[in-house]
Amino acid sequence: MDRPTGILAVGVGGQGIILATEILSELALSAGFDVKKSEVHGMSQRGGAVVAAVRFGEKVYSPLITEGEADYLLAFEKLEALRNINYLAPDGILIANSREIYPAPVAAGLMDYPADVEERLREYARNLVLLDATELALKAGHPRTLNVVLLGVLSTFLKIPVELWEETIRRRVPRKAVDANIKAFHLGIEQRRVE
Repeated sequence: MDRPTGILAVGVGGQGIILATEILSELALSAGFDVKKSEVHGMSQRGGAVVAAVRFGEKVYSPLITEGEADYLLAFEKLEALRNINYLAPDGILIANSREIYPAPVAAGLMDYPADVEERLREYARNLVLLDATELALKAGHPRTLNVVLLGVLSTFLKIPVELWEETIRRRVPRKAVDANIKAFHLGIEQRRVE
């Protein structure tokens, strides 16, 4: 029996991380996999950290992903990617949004945002896709489609048909946002490039 695939999604509140993992969970179920999901979003309403995990495979016994076990780290903000890089498997793939969202101490002027985040990500992640997903979301028609841009990139690594992704996105996003989300998904697909 193959080991389940583990995807860890990290970022800050309001970026659509929970919706992204709901789409992933429903997608994996539709594709015939056993699925488990967990999430931690304590201070997310105030821009705090959000971490959500999805594991799917033939049989999954736990939703938890331990250090060094995530096949994919889906980072909605690059400092959150760095904070959670220890969860990425040695041959895992990091897909990260290059935009910065300043945590409260940085926004208040009490601390500086680290200048070397991207260099450190390249040092720690053997397989990295770094992109301005925020810009692509705007190009798709709405900044809140950032999550689906990142799912588009992820879809290029998973052996699940694009049509099933599109069906799941159509079911999970608000009807008025379907077109922008489908466009965002395809813009993400076009970005696959591992550094």
